[in-house]
Amino acid sequence: MIIPASERVPLEKCPALVLNADFRPLNYYPLSLWCWQDAVKSVFLDRVSIVSNYERKIRSPSFEMKLPSVIALKNFIKPSEHPSFTRFNVFLRDKFTCQYCGEKKDLTFDHLLPKSKGGVTDWENVVTACSTCNVKKGGRLYSASGMYLHQKPFRPTVDDLHQNGRNFPPNFLHESWMDYLYWDVELLP
Repeated sequence: MIIPASERVPLEKCPALVLNADFRPLNYYPLSLWCWQDAVKSVFLDRVSIVSNYERKIRSPSFEMKLPSVIALKNFIKPSEHPSFTRFNVFLRDKFTCQYCGEKKDLTFDHLLPKSKGGVTDWENVVTACSTCNVKKGGRLYSASGMYLHQKPFRPTVDDLHQNGRNFPPNFLHESWMDYLYWDVELLP
């Protein structure tokens, strides 16, 4: 849902989109958002520049300002080349889809070479699987399971995960964010 700038919303629903110094979001999934208090604090500490504002104002007895909707860090944070190996990042790499049957519910992960047979928990040996397929494969080797993968597991880059994350937009998007999200998506003729 895209919230128009003119709509008045409670302060708790006014997060700021955080951009790196190169004006790209720090993260796409989860989207890099700060609560309004952290955004205002960072403005006062001169750590960020305000790129865009909500129409909503905040006030104190001696001060008034528009609430920032998009902020950019003043110092560039170099993204790591390879993301951490986490359950969430495995799911994101595999687009929250069972790599055996394509199911999108009741997800877990599966070791192609089971741990009981010396398999390790790493990018190249773990895939997203639904509970049904995980039980069906059991402790067997992938090669002996008779099951087929939609995609061979791989170690993703941060860009791979960002690309996949764009397929899962958050429930809340403010219209002032749109110029900074998906700007590098190929346009259709």
